[in-house]
Amino acid sequence: MIRNVEEPLRSPAPRASFQLADPPRASRLRVPEHLVDPRPRPDPRSDVLPLVGGGVRAASGDGLLLLDFMDARATAPVVATLGSGQTRRITGLDMDPDKTRFVCNPLTGQLFRLPDIDGTKKTAHCQFLGILTRSESPGGPPDRYAVAWLSEERDRGGVEASFVMRRFLSQTGKGGELVGLPSPLPLAWRMVVDHEVVAFAGRLWWVDVSWGAVSVDPFSDRPELRFVELPRGSVTEPVTGLRHLGTYRRMGVSEGRMRYAEVSQRKPFVLSSFP
Repeated sequence: MIRNVEEPLRSPAPRASFQLADPPRASRLRVPEHLVDPRPRPDPRSDVLPLVGGGVRAASGDGLLLLDFMDARATAPVVATLGSGQTRRITGLDMDPDKTRFVCNPLTGQLFRLPDIDGTKKTAHCQFLGILTRSESPGGPPDRYAVAWLSEERDRGGVEASFVMRRFLSQTGKGGELVGLPSPLPLAWRMVVDHEVVAFAGRLWWVDVSWGAVSVDPFSDRPELRFVELPRGSVTEPVTGLRHLGTYRRMGVSEGRMRYAEVSQRKPFVLSSFP
């Protein structure tokens, strides 16, 4: 388990460092600030407070990590001073922060910065990206990777639905390629992805914990979406607004198999797992 990457470390180190913790504590990944290259810090006497931090958003099956860092600003005037310390009250928040994304090898600390989507850092709306690796030799180390983001598109009348995939392929070095994909889903149901993207069986899986997952091979020259439904008793009616399903429903890889697990919400609490 890896704790969210905290504020970048003020260090001249040329790469990230991984601090392993004894179970059950979470390990830490420390990234030098100069590699993230945030905006200049505001005057500490001003009412502007920098908010810079990041996290691990996805992992490949063999351990490469997909990181993203947020560089935002908050309006937070000082309301009290005690010695060298200050107490601030946040009165405004930047709702469209800069985003910078990296692929990280946690064993070596090497970071590769991904190209900005559409040439801008204002991409907070691009959530739930996944990373998948591939090797030319069976059982060998990965020699290429793909990073992809999937979004559902509908026409104004809601009559037709499709998906759009953006992908970065390490072998070409080109980012932001758009690929249109026909939707395999019933028109009446809309995907709500609120779960990290899972890499499994040569595909990336985007999960809606209320009814199923769609998957695609981002390396393919002709990618095709596939849909897998949750166990029948776990499919719920469409949920609108704030959803809490993801706090007790998860999908991931265990012992070489894709598994869905959920915890019942009534006593006696029961953990159910489905391959």
